[in-house]
Amino acid sequence: MSTPLLEIRGLSKRFGGLVAVDDVNFCIAPGETLGLIGPNGAGKTTLINLISGSVTPTTGEILFEGRSITSASAFRRARQGIGRTFQIMKPFPGLSVLDNVAVGALFGTSTTAKALRVAREEAREWLELMDLSRHADQRADELGGPDRKRLELAKAIAMKPKLLLLDEVMAGLNHVEIDDVIEAIRKVRSTGISVLVIEHVIKAVQSLADRLLVLHHGKQIIEGAPDAVLADPRVIEAYLGRRRA
Repeated sequence: MSTPLLEIRGLSKRFGGLVAVDDVNFCIAPGETLGLIGPNGAGKTTLINLISGSVTPTTGEILFEGRSITSASAFRRARQGIGRTFQIMKPFPGLSVLDNVAVGALFGTSTTAKALRVAREEAREWLELMDLSRHADQRADELGGPDRKRLELAKAIAMKPKLLLLDEVMAGLNHVEIDDVIEAIRKVRSTGISVLVIEHVIKAVQSLADRLLVLHHGKQIIEGAPDAVLADPRVIEAYLGRRRA
């Protein structure tokens, strides 16, 4: 059996008396997309923060490519190949769309003397992939919502991650815009990047994820194929509400 790209063992996080993540265990294989769902307050974003390194676990272990990164800084994890997006999009103010992505390309290289010219060439490729080429010279903070989502994806993949953590990238979009972002994420997947995606839009996780993991009150309650998970009575009760169970 091949080594998982990411392995989570007994991961927990307590904030005082609040247990935000409670003994979570799962793996992500190279090239796999795992959907993470659950009601508000289930611990989903905290789990992504633990994986990316912005929050330190209370107990448990995080392994990446078979090596423990539990004590590694967020910067070191990004260097090793863990990228992420955020619920609140914050493009670099005053920079063009192209240079926003070029910053990611510069960070993603191990050659610190890499020329900005080369980074911009790479950035243009990612903008093309995300259908943003026409906005390359526009100020990033002038983009509309869906294009900002695409920019967030382009910035993240420019860092050349092996694993991309997506935190509700479709929040606030209408149905047409959601379809556009689903297609953008499919393009990310086509590059071979593994993806862990938090999403409340059910049709998105159904169409994107190879497997689903459901959290409720910080605990994982089921993991498996999307259709089977979404039909499980525990998920219907926890995620959609008792009256739907």
